[in-house]
Amino acid sequence: MSTPNHVPVAKKLAPVLIVDEIEACEPFWLRMGFQRTVEVPHEDKLGFVIFSNGPVEVMYQTRASVAGDIPAAAEGDYRTALYIEVESIDAVIANIGDAPVIFERRRSFYGADETCVREPGGSIVTFSQFAEPTAA
Repeated sequence: MSTPNHVPVAKKLAPVLIVDEIEACEPFWLRMGFQRTVEVPHEDKLGFVIFSNGPVEVMYQTRASVAGDIPAAAEGDYRTALYIEVESIDAVIANIGDAPVIFERRRSFYGADETCVREPGGSIVTFSQFAEPTAA
């Protein structure tokens, strides 16, 4: 077995909890000192939210929003997805192996280069690289 020249370096992990409704979850996180820092509507409700407390983030996405955004990711019985920020999306792609690809490399509306796979246990893992800020 050969070792790749450049292995992916993880920079951050944020769990994405897949739920029927986000609104019912918010009071719990607010009581724990988290704040809603990002929200994306889906139809007439919240479809995606990030709750933050310092460097810790917990993300929620509704099943309906997942199905609308990435239909292949809505398949299966999983309840959690992982969102991992990495230094190099190219290194991730080079090391995915035979993991089933949920979506090929794409540029997200929030500016990240991403790819998504299903890990052997069946959970969804999105790898994301943000562009380094340029010096002004």
